[in-house]
Amino acid sequence: QAEFDIIYGVGISREGSLVDMGVEHGIVRKSGAWYTYEGDQLGQGKENARSFLRDNPDLADEIEKRIKEKLGVGAVLDADADMVAPVPVDL
Repeated sequence: QAEFDIIYGVGISREGSLVDMGVEHGIVRKSGAWYTYEGDQLGQGKENARSFLRDNPDLADEIEKRIKEKLGVGAVLDADADMVAPVPVDL
């Protein structure tokens, strides 16, 4: 099952999903109607928090990164990855 916000004329709201997933996984704190992240108030109400993240893409990226880390999703670098030599390609 998946839940997400669809905004008319925009599509699926990435920021709304970040707020929801952040709260669900303890990264974003919800107290009453207020949403906070590491002591910074994102906004009163989900719509204001979503707008704040849209206006602050670096913070949205940071929250997304923390959610992915918590879920174990994303690229994992192998310790030997930097030792792999590139393979030449003949054109």
